Amino acid sequence: MSQNRITKAARGRDCQIRIPGVCNGNPETTVLAHYRLAGTCGTGMKPNDLQGAWACSACHDAVDGRTDASSIRDYRIYHAEGVFRTIDILIREGILKI
Repeated sequence: MSQNRITKAARGRDCQIRIPGVCNGNPETTVLAHYRLAGTCGTGMKPNDLQGAWACSACHDAVDGRTDASSIRDYRIYHAEGVFRTIDILIREGILKI
């Protein structure tokens, strides 16, 4: 699968999810982490890339439930805020045009 300009823009960026005590702050591990929202994703269907936040590997694992799944509900707000921060950066840098 080829990457588009939104997913490519994540490379080497700061994590925008920033979960306290979880975030590793390592931009070398940053990727686009899709926010799972009912009605926009499901079996075999990813959300669109505008529903993604730049995430370090630790925050990505946390929001996807690969680490402490008991905290996933608490992490959703961090993920959602990360989506908004990511969109804001993409607009300011001219990667997204509104």
